[in-house]
Amino acid sequence: MPIASHQTVRLSRGRHRTPDEGACAMELASLLAGERFSDYPASVCPLIGAFLRTYNDSVDDERRQDLYACVAMVIGTGGRRAATRARACRLRAVAQELAREKPSRARRWVAQWQLALSSSVEVAAQVGRTLAARGETGHARALELIAELAGPRRAQEVPELEMTSAAA
Repeated sequence: MPIASHQTVRLSRGRHRTPDEGACAMELASLLAGERFSDYPASVCPLIGAFLRTYNDSVDDERRQDLYACVAMVIGTGGRRAATRARACRLRAVAQELAREKPSRARRWVAQWQLALSSSVEVAAQVGRTLAARGETGHARALELIAELAGPRRAQEVPELEMTSAAA
């Protein structure tokens, strides 16, 4: 039986004990970075990790496979406080944009209060859940956001999606 590696593992939901069982996007990042197999790799910014763990577990299997290209972009984003603070501000801004898109004033108000009371990691996870719930449009936006959060030099690496007639 072949040993699973970053080249053969299939992205799937949840946490896995070994790559033979599958891997989430962050577990794949740990493999690519040469770290111990974990869904909390040190080489990835914790906010990006929170977003990707949540998004990975919230999308369907087909969209999840698009995260392969994004995983390589986020390696090396960990450990820089100034960059993490900038990412926290960007994720809060995206969360506010998404909250303003809520249909009723009461829902927008509740969403904004929840945002104000949430940690940056919770905001990142909520943005992941919200974009996953928005189908193909949310998926395209999520891939762009990952590239943006990874940094300007990596933003050009965002994968192009082919729009199907159902999504168009």
